[in-house]
Amino acid sequence: MPIYDISYTSLIFCFFLLAIPIFISRKIRLGLERNTMEAVFRMSIQLFFAGIFLNFIFDLNNGLLNLTWVGMMIFFASYTAIKSADLNVKKLLVPIILAIAFSNLAVLLYVNKFVINLENLLDARYLIPIGGMLLGNTLRGNVVGIGNFYSDIKRNENRYLYSLSLGAGRYEAVLPYLRKSLKAAVKPTLANISSIGIVSLPGMMTGQILGGASPLVAIKYQITIMIAIYVSTLMSSTLSILTTLKTAFDEYGLVNKELYGKRI
Repeated sequence: MPIYDISYTSLIFCFFLLAIPIFISRKIRLGLERNTMEAVFRMSIQLFFAGIFLNFIFDLNNGLLNLTWVGMMIFFASYTAIKSADLNVKKLLVPIILAIAFSNLAVLLYVNKFVINLENLLDARYLIPIGGMLLGNTLRGNVVGIGNFYSDIKRNENRYLYSLSLGAGRYEAVLPYLRKSLKAAVKPTLANISSIGIVSLPGMMTGQILGGASPLVAIKYQITIMIAIYVSTLMSSTLSILTTLKTAFDEYGLVNKELYGKRI
């Protein structure tokens, strides 16, 4: 099956499509013209440089270098999750990096070893793309999870303090907020899983089919990826909240005030 490359001239025709949202934005006065152009420009530059680096990394295929690249992705995913949740990056960065790194690497290496049966678990062609998909969904789950958890406690501070005054331990007092936040964190992933194949064909499956793979092979990979995404999202969201409890609360079980809205 031939693979049709997209020339740079053809790519320019793709950018012409942006005239439609810009026209709608101007007509209805949404004010999204500048944001649209900035977002597309930023995406294009980021992907252009990522393509250059990944070409070099894939050719070299050095396990340590591949793992370092995934480590950088974990760092930026952790930083972005905290910043997007409007929480104090300095206080939460280390525990969230550990939580995201452990949950994603554990699932990623398990999939490479026992599902895909790779001889080289750190092969760039599998480690980086699959790791990227896990981290992208983990990031969304963590933004919702930790964001909802700490904002709910702040919004219901009196109820939380009342639980403590009745003798509840810190874990008992935060448990209702933990349950609610984790459900919110994985709800989009579950909805996505249940609609795949009917409402949508996901990116990985589409990419493999466009790349010439059999649809049956693409389906098996997609099932693997969706299960891995669900497991890593729930694991990392749970660990992110639990590992931040120590730094986010004082010895009396009260939330540190400097946790909210302080960015670096």
